[in-house]
Formats: sequence, structure tokens, C-alpha cells
Amino acid sequence: MLVCLQCGFENPNSNKFCQECGASLTQNTCPECNSLVPFDALNCQSCGAIAGVIWRAIVLGSKKPSDAANSVPCIKTTDFLDFQQRYKLLEALQPASEMGVSARVIDCHPLQLSLLEAFARQEAEEAGSGFSVNSLAVPPSAQPYLELGSQFHQAVPAIHDAWFQEGQEILLLVDRSGLPGMIELWQDNTLEMPQIQLLQWMYEMVELWEALEPWNCQQSLLELENLKVGEDNALCLQQLYFTPSGVKFTLSDLGHVWHRLFDESQRTHFGNISLLLADVDNGKLTAPFEVRSRIEVIAQELQAEMDNPSREFNDLAALLDMDTDADDLPVTSVPQPAVPTGTPIELANVAPTPVSSDDEHETDTEPTVVLPMQLFSLDDVGRTDVGRQRQHNEDYYGIETQVTRLESPTGKTLHVRNLYILCDGMGGQADGEIASTMAVDTLRRYFKQHWQSQPFNETNGKLPPSQILNEAIQQANKAIYDVNQQNARSGIGRMGTTLVMALISDAELAIANVGDSRLYRYTRKRGLEQLTVDHEVGQREIQRGVDAEIAYARPDAYQLTQALGPRDENFVKPDLHYLELNEDSLLLLCSDGLSDNDLLETHCKTHIEPLLSSQTNLEQGVNKLIELANEYNGHDNITAIAIRAKVRPNLAHLR
Repeated sequence: MLVCLQCGFENPNSNKFCQECGASLTQNTCPECNSLVPFDALNCQSCGAIAGVIWRAIVLGSKKPSDAANSVPCIKTTDFLDFQQRYKLLEALQPASEMGVSARVIDCHPLQLSLLEAFARQEAEEAGSGFSVNSLAVPPSAQPYLELGSQFHQAVPAIHDAWFQEGQEILLLVDRSGLPGMIELWQDNTLEMPQIQLLQWMYEMVELWEALEPWNCQQSLLELENLKVGEDNALCLQQLYFTPSGVKFTLSDLGHVWHRLFDESQRTHFGNISLLLADVDNGKLTAPFEVRSRIEVIAQELQAEMDNPSREFNDLAALLDMDTDADDLPVTSVPQPAVPTGTPIELANVAPTPVSSDDEHETDTEPTVVLPMQLFSLDDVGRTDVGRQRQHNEDYYGIETQVTRLESPTGKTLHVRNLYILCDGMGGQADGEIASTMAVDTLRRYFKQHWQSQPFNETNGKLPPSQILNEAIQQANKAIYDVNQQNARSGIGRMGTTLVMALISDAELAIANVGDSRLYRYTRKRGLEQLTVDHEVGQREIQRGVDAEIAYARPDAYQLTQALGPRDENFVKPDLHYLELNEDSLLLLCSDGLSDNDLLETHCKTHIEPLLSSQTNLEQGVNKLIELANEYNGHDNITAIAIRAKVRPNLAHLR
């Protein structure tokens, strides 16, 4: 089969174009100018942009990862890395420190499944039979990439393929050679990298140190050239380095790396940071959770000092007491499980981790603190389409944004009060369009007056309470209801509309819905979630305890139980929810033209997941969703609002 690079659709080998999106299956498409480029060509002939699919190849000389650093790989010099001549060498194989040799390769058959992907597919098909990727001829050095890749998706490079060849192990990884090195950013004084960011990297390195220990890969964090910085300033490893046999690394070795980073960047570290480095160096701190706790405390104090107007931020010596002894520092020593690298420093109220009596001397009963989040960046796009069967569009949406950007030595933050409204009208002819437009306009005016027009401060910057949300929705309902009454409309002639609405204030989210328009959330940790419940007969029966199959076997299962306009305020009870944006999130408001037939759930991997990345054009992504809906759900109007929110730790709340 041929897997389309554009949409992920699986096509028969005989296809020349993707039957899902129409992309070429015989050539690459240049991302810059859309010209067709041969698969084995690195650059576009028209504009010169890189158009080929490139991997980083690692060749190891031993089948035992622990011995890999003690062996010298040898591979014959040819134009291709593999016997099948799929992966063409772009450069000569170069030593990768003591960890084998490496080179970039171009994938001459990028639409075909790799051997590793084929193994994974076979495993899925034979689930429950005892068959496992671990039981296949997969090189041992590939296992940590497979095991850690999902949990530490940003830090550990994704593995594309792995195989044995002439007694050697060959791995193909995502090529991260183009990412900036951490030492480069640490050294670049023109960037004015905030100390909070440096602490964040140190925190991520401790997390990853703990996760890499069972795999004997802690050396990965000790090679400065291996430390890269990816999207949103997250720590990224270029590859995993296996610890040589007989070598045992400790946290003091990681402390030496931190010293080198400070020394080579000529950055001065004062007070508690100096004490931390000293205590890690001399072995006073030996457990990862102890180091994380100290970093948390330093981050709190650093932020408190930066928020103190009586001191200048650049006077670093005044930030912390130089005479403070490490024993006087409040250390929250509760061990925490490893979490994905790139997770912001966690400093919020959680229950203490249970410990055995043997560990009581290492832990106290104080809870750690988990840090609230603040908005780092926000993008939004809305689009509506009439669909393939309707003559006019009864959907309507509105986006009202109020954004204040704040830049300081601690970095960039956003203060927002944004309103997103999506309505799907009903009533025949132009009535549905009138109802949806009236609802959006009424809600816009209401929140403009009662929320967005207020100046930003600690009180007015928050989300409006549920009473305000409910009152706004009742006013929208009344506006449509009054028109129905004035025109003596009855039965199916009464116009109405569904509603799904989102309000965002910094890192807080409020959701309201009436009818069957939905709001979805996608995050890396939780995947795709539907946050609203449809107001229809089938769902009502399920809530009454009826089995889902029986509930949706009713002929009226999809009939709405609520809508704005047809009835008075006694029959409109919106669902309201308040949530925190505690991780990077993609929010998607949509009408049923997009959500019908589980379209989003089915195509989440290809059409939703990529939109969370800042590298993905959100407008193009929404356009692809509309095209997808026209292909499968063209029977109705289609509307979508996509919101991409990126968050970071908010240390100011700790004062």
C-alpha cells in the first residue's frame, strides 16, 4: 500500500494519485511552491527548498546496546544505506561520538511502510495472540525509542525504521540536525534568555535523567552537542547514547554539564543556583526528586524577585541571598513519577505520594505545589461552507478577540478575553440563517458590554460567572423567540438555532452549549475529547439509563431536545463548564456537518493532531477539515472554529 504524505490515506500500490486528497503518489510536493519533485531529490528544482523526506541514520556495531559504545561499526561505502536501495545516503557516514556512525539519508520510497511500521501493524492485527514487536527481529537499541517515544514525545526523537544488517544495528530517526543547539541558545546573550527558561531546561533534564536510567541511556544528556531545542523551547535529544559497559553515571555528572553550560556561555549564576550546582556536584543531592524540588523553590523565589518593583531585574546579585545556606532552603521532597519532557515545572497542590516505612526518612508529608499556567500564544481560525447539497448556509459564527501582549525579561505572555460562537440554524428557507445570525449578534453585543469592555485587572480579567453566561444565552433565545411570536409561527415553521460557545480568559476556558453543535479538545496527553453533550433524544434516553443501542434505535433519536428560539426561557437550560488550559490544547467548535458519522474521531490522526503544532498552518488545517467534511458529510452546512492555545508555567501565582 501507499500511505499519502499529505493526508495519511492508505492507497493501493497501483494508484498514482491519492484517492482521498488527490496528492501525487509518484512524486513529492514542494512545501514552498507546490512543484512536483522526484522522491530521490533533496531540493525542489523550481525554488530550491528542501522537498525530500530525510531521516538521520545511526549505525551501531553491536547487537547489545550496552556494548555499542565499545564497538566500531563498519558499513560498506555505497550510494544506499540498505540492500533494498530505499534510503539514499546524502553524505558520508560520520562518527557520532562513541555511539556508532551517523549520516542523513533521503527516503526514495516514502509512501511505503517501513519495516518497523509493518511490524507494528502486524502486532495490532494479531493483538491478543501473544505476538509482540519485542518478539520480532527488532534491534535492542530501538527499544528505548519505542518505549519512551510516546511519553517523552518531544525529548526523544521518533524512530522510523530499524533493522539488522551484516551484524550491525541500523536505526532511522527523525532528523533534528536543523534544530538549534541548547548551548547555542544558552550562549547567545542577544536573546536575553530568561533565567526561568534555563531552570525549565534543567528541570526537564532531571525528569529525563530518571526515565533514561533503566535503559542505560543517561549519557544522552551528557553530550552537549546532543542537546537541541525544539518547538516552544522544549528540550530535544538528537539521539540516545547508550552508557558503556562498566560505567555508572550519577547526578553529579549531570551537574558537571550544567556547569559547562554556564561556563561556556559566560552566564553568572548566583545564590541558590550556585548552591544547587554545588550540592549536585558534591553528591549532597542524589535523588532526582530532590533536585526537582530545589529547582521549584528557586523558580518561585526568582519570580518573586522579578515581580518586586523595588529591585532591578538585571541586578542578579540582589535576587538571592548570597549567604544563604542550602540547609535553610525549604525543600519539598515528595518523589514524583517521571512525566513527559517539555512538561512545565510542576508546582501545584496535589496529594503527597504514598511511601513505605522504609522511605519515611526521605520524604515529608507536605504536598508539592503544581504551578498554574499562563497563556503563551493563541491562534484561531473560523470557516463555514454551504456543503454539497444545501442551497443556502444556515450556519453562522462569530469571533471577538481582545488581546494584550506583555513582554518582559521573564519572557512573553498574553492576556486575552476572547469569545467564540458557532450556531447552526433551522427553520427552512432563510429562517435558519436569520436565527443563527441573531443569536451570534446578540451574544456578541452582550459580552462586549458585560465582559470585554471592562479594563484588564485581577478582577475583570477573569471569566464571567455562570449567571452571566446563562443570562446572555437567555437573551439570545428571547430575541429569536420574540420574532417567532410576532410572526405567529408555529410547529416546524418556528425558527431556531443550536449554540456552542467558548470564552477564554488567559488560561481559563468557559464552555456553553445548546443543541447538537459540539466542542472538542485535543491534547497530546489525552487525545481527542468531546467536551459537550448533544441535546437530542438519544442522549436524553442514555442519561435516563437506557442502553445506547436501544436509545439510538428510536426513529426520533437525533431530534433536538433543546434549541434557541422555538420555546421560551423555561425550556432552555444550557450546559455550562469551566476548565483550565493546563497543557497545550487545540479546541474545535463545529456544527454537525463536520462532526456527523464520527468523522473527527476517525480522522483525528491525520486532520486534528497536526494542528496542535505551531509549525502547522491553522487556516490550511481548517480548510482541510472542511474538504474532508464535504467528502463524507456534504449533506449539511459545515462550520468550524479552531483555537490553538499554548501555555507555560505562571510563577507569579506563587507569591
